[in-house]
Amino acid sequence: QVQLVESGGGLVQAGGSLRLSCAASTRNFNAYSMGWFRRPPGQVEREFVATTSWSGGTSIYADSVKGRFTISREDSKKMVYLQMNNLKPEDTAVYYCAADAQSGSTRYYEYDFWGQGTQVTVSS
Repeated sequence: QVQLVESGGGLVQAGGSLRLSCAASTRNFNAYSMGWFRRPPGQVEREFVATTSWSGGTSIYADSVKGRFTISREDSKKMVYLQMNNLKPEDTAVYYCAADAQSGSTRYYEYDFWGQGTQVTVSS
């Protein structure tokens, strides 16, 4: 079982930055690939943002965030981060951290554990 708690969301102007954090409570954090997903207003399904492999050696990004967002992990602290730069109003969403016991996926339904989410609002 993995419990995930996100933090760092908030209100920011377009062009600004935020850093999301996700704290995991599990004995074997380094066995999981970690991902970030988001659910924009009015959307039912969560959309893929970024994922990093269990080793941190491979990261994949959605085209919409490439070059602006960076995912990283700190296994010693059981943390995963999402640095978000040059934010746009279309980045407004609830952001979720997720853990995948298999290799990192871009598909939300392949993730095993989820946090409660943190709201990010980008004003124009």
